[in-house]
Amino acid sequence: MQIFEYMQQYDYEQLVFCQDEASGLKAIIAIHDTTLGPALGGCRMWTYASESDAIEDALRLARGMTYKAAAAGLNLGGGKTVVIGNPRTDKSEALFRALGRYIQGLNGRYVTAEDVGTTVHDMDIIHQETRFVTGVSEAFGSSGNPSPMTALGVFRGIQATAKEAFGSDSLAGKTVAVQGVGNVGYYLCKHLHEAGAKLIVTDINEENLTRVRNEFGAEVVSPSAIFGVECDIFAPCALGAVLNDETIPQLKCKIVAGSANNQLKEERHGDRLEELGILYAPDYVINAGGLINVADELEGYNADRARKKVENIYNILLNVYQIAKAEGIPTYKAADRLAEKRIEALRRSRSTFLMNERNLLQK
Repeated sequence: MQIFEYMQQYDYEQLVFCQDEASGLKAIIAIHDTTLGPALGGCRMWTYASESDAIEDALRLARGMTYKAAAAGLNLGGGKTVVIGNPRTDKSEALFRALGRYIQGLNGRYVTAEDVGTTVHDMDIIHQETRFVTGVSEAFGSSGNPSPMTALGVFRGIQATAKEAFGSDSLAGKTVAVQGVGNVGYYLCKHLHEAGAKLIVTDINEENLTRVRNEFGAEVVSPSAIFGVECDIFAPCALGAVLNDETIPQLKCKIVAGSANNQLKEERHGDRLEELGILYAPDYVINAGGLINVADELEGYNADRARKKVENIYNILLNVYQIAKAEGIPTYKAADRLAEKRIEALRRSRSTFLMNERNLLQK
C-alpha cells in the first residue's frame, strides 16, 4: 500500500513503527485525529499475514475510534495499536514494557487499552512504563469489566430506536433476536428480559446458550437461522460484516441494533436497509458504552458519572435519527455527519492534541 497516499486520503496525523529486537516487539501505533483530545484506542495482538495487513488494520481501526469518540461526545480522538505476533505464544513482560516505553514517548497523544488478543494483565505491564493506559486492574483505579456498560448502552440505544420506529421506547412484548450471547450479549439479554421482551438467541458456545435459556427463558435457534426469525428487533452482538447480500434479504424485523463492530459489510448495505424500511442503529454509536466507561478513567473513575454518560446514548441516537430525517440520508451517514460536524467545529479553535499542564492526564 502507498502509506502516505492512504494517510492523506483520510487525513491521518501519525503512524509510529515500534521495534525492539531483544523482546521481539513489532508494533504499529496509528493516530488518526486528535482535534478533540488525545487519541484513545486499544492494543490488538494478532498473527497478521503481512506487515501491510497490520498497517491497514491499525489505520482503519484508528479512524473508527475517532468517529466513535466524536459521536459519543467524548473529548478524545482516535488511535490504535497493533502488535504483530501470536497472543498465545509470543507475549512477554519485556515485549509489553517495550511497547509501554514507546507509548510514553508520545507524551499523551495516544492512550492505549485492552483489545483483541490482549488482557488486563498485559495493560498492567504496560502501566509499569507509562500512565497513558486504561483498562488496568481495579487496584490501579480501573473501571473493571466493560461488558456491562457496553450492554447498558446498547439497551438504551435499542429503546431509543424503538421509540423512533414504533413511537414508544417500551420493549414489553417485543421480540428481540440476539446473535451472540457472550459477555455483552448476556448482559443485554438481562436488560431486555427485565424490560419484558421475548428473546430468540443463538451462539456457537453451548454454555452461553444454556445460561440465557435457563435464566431468561430464551428460545434458541441455530446460527444460520437467526437472520430469518420473525422478530421486531435483530441485535447482532457477535462478528462484523453480518449485514450483507446474503443475510439482509432474510431479515424479518423493523430494527437492527446490536453491539457488534462493523456490522455493515459495505456502506451500500446500509442503503439497502434504508430501502427496506429497516431502521439501523449505527454500530459505533450504539456500542460506545465501553469506550465511554473506560474514558472516564482519565478523569478519575466515577461509576455513577460513567453510567449517566453511557445512558445518554439514548439521546445521541435520537439525534442521529433526526439528522437522517432532516437531510434525507441513511442513518449510518447521519452518524458520520454528527461526528464530522463536531470535529470540524473544534478544528477551528484547535488542531492536534498536545500535552499541557492543564490536561487531565497530568493528574
